[in-house]
Amino acid sequence: MTAPKVVFQVDPEYSEEARRARHEGTVVLEAIIRKDGHIDLVHLVRSLGFGLDQNAIDALKKWRFRPGTKNGTPVDVTINVEVRFTIR
Repeated sequence: MTAPKVVFQVDPEYSEEARRARHEGTVVLEAIIRKDGHIDLVHLVRSLGFGLDQNAIDALKKWRFRPGTKNGTPVDVTINVEVRFTIR
């Protein structure tokens, strides 16, 4: 079994509310990476609030993956994805 690999990634937007509060951290999302490399069924595992959770979900839905494989055949794989928010 091989794990999915990110091939295209979109950075999430920092919400104004979180920026004003100088709120940082990591949103953890559970997602199914389908055998075509698209994301499906995103579930929030760890929340940050301040609008960052939804921004992380929206960004993750635009990511593309090289799918996981089993015996050389692409398969659906459930993974946890960490989306980090850091004020720069």
